[in-house]
Order: sequence, then structure tokens, then C-alpha cells
Amino acid sequence: MTNIPQLPLAHWIDNFVDWLVQFTGFFNAVTNFIGAINNAFQWVFDIIPIWLFIVIVLALTFYVNRNNQKWSLLIFEFLGLLMIWNLDFWRDMTQTLTLVLTSSLIALVIGIPLGILMAKSNIAEIILKPVLDFMQTMPAFVYLIPAVALFGIGMVPGIVASVIFAMPPTVRMTNMGIREVPDELIEAADSFGSTEWQKLFKVELPLAKTSLMAGVNQSMMLSLSMVVIASMIGAMGLGTKVYFAVGRNDAGNGFAAGLAIVILAIILDRLTQALTRDRKKG
Repeated sequence: MTNIPQLPLAHWIDNFVDWLVQFTGFFNAVTNFIGAINNAFQWVFDIIPIWLFIVIVLALTFYVNRNNQKWSLLIFEFLGLLMIWNLDFWRDMTQTLTLVLTSSLIALVIGIPLGILMAKSNIAEIILKPVLDFMQTMPAFVYLIPAVALFGIGMVPGIVASVIFAMPPTVRMTNMGIREVPDELIEAADSFGSTEWQKLFKVELPLAKTSLMAGVNQSMMLSLSMVVIASMIGAMGLGTKVYFAVGRNDAGNGFAAGLAIVILAIILDRLTQALTRDRKKG
């Protein structure tokens, strides 16, 4: 075994990253674009008074659960957001929410078309499935290295790493939802002379809504799970509080920031789950 030459895999990957670095203009443009989306979300959260933000969250929760109202959730959200405000984590919470929303939005914009492509083409499904497996099983820390090399330090590389880690569920669930549309409905649409685009937007995507929203929920939760990891490369928010607390062996502040992340996670999870459920109209 000692005579077998070692595969220079690390060297190949280093050379590939070095080759990518030469496209500085492209990566700067991507950085500016993602940074603009991130800053837009943060600007909105900064101009909204805290009390109004809490009212909006409670009103949105009440609306999406109007046919299955759970007052316990409203009480939890109210007390949880008040606690985050009281602990002086509000700005950090909005920075974390900005990272999650930005990465989730980008994951949707890229993931849903890829899921549609997989549903329409067996060849695309065969090619993309192992890629998605690779993206989801690779340790999240590994994504930080090329992200920093290509996008620098700050929120943007954290968002990029979050998108890579969080996008697979959206792609998979979109593919699954469209493939599970009954053949009878597709044949009925064909009999009425529907085009491929009409079938997609009027039949397949509406019927795949439940699966698609489940993918959105999973992607959002995976993005939120990246906040502490992303803080290692300069992404601001509650993850930074946890990361600094670990470095200082400060259990109290670390637990408090972690609890704020849990509260935010539960709120986002319940809201997206409510959107996933099919509600009767009228």
C-alpha cells in the first residue's frame, strides 16, 4: 500500500479555486448584488419601530392561522419577541433574520427552476441528484473556505454558504411535488389544448404547492442553522453572540443568544408550516 501514489485531490481543488479567483469582476458583481438584497432587508427592519414589528408578526401569524387559530402561538411570539428586545438582542435578531431571508430568497429563485427542470427531464434528475446529495452532506464548514476566497469577509460569503447548504430541499420538494401531480389531470389539461407553460403554472405548480412550501420551510430552517457557522467569517447577528460567548467560555450570554435563535426559528417554522397547510376558502 505504501507504493501507491497519493491522489493530489487537495492540490487540484486549490488550483481550481485559484483559477476562479481571476474572475474578480464577476464575483464582485455577485457580492454587490447579494449585498444589495441583504442591505434592503436590513434597511426595512431598521426603519420599522420594534413595537410595530411585533404587531406585524402577530398579525401575520393570526392571518395565516385564521382557520386553525392557536392563541398559544401568538402568546409565545409576543413574549419571545419582548424577551429578545429586553435582552438587547433586537438588532442582532434582525441581522440574523436578514441573512435567513436573503439566503432563502436566493435558494428559492435558483432552486424552484432547478426542481422544475428535474421534474421535466429524467436526465437532469440523474445529473442533479448526486450534486444535491454532495451539497447537503458536505460539512458546512468546508463551504466557508472558498466563500471567503471568492467573496471576502462579511455577510455575503455567509449568505453564499447558507444558500449552498439550504437549497437542496427546495429543489427536491419541487421535483417531487410536480412528479406527484396525477396523470389524469395532465391528460385533461392536454385535452383542453394547454401549452407546457399553462400546464406548469395553472396545474402542476398549484397542485405541488404543499410540497414546494415544505421545501421552503426546510431551506429556511437550514439557513438559520448556518448563522453560528457564518459568524466565523464575519456574518453579523445572533450567531456572532454565540461564537464570541464560546471563545470567552461565557455560558450565560451564549445560552441567551441561543435561546433568541430558538425563538426566531420557532416563529419562522410555524409561519411557513401554516402556509404549507391547505386551507379551505370561504
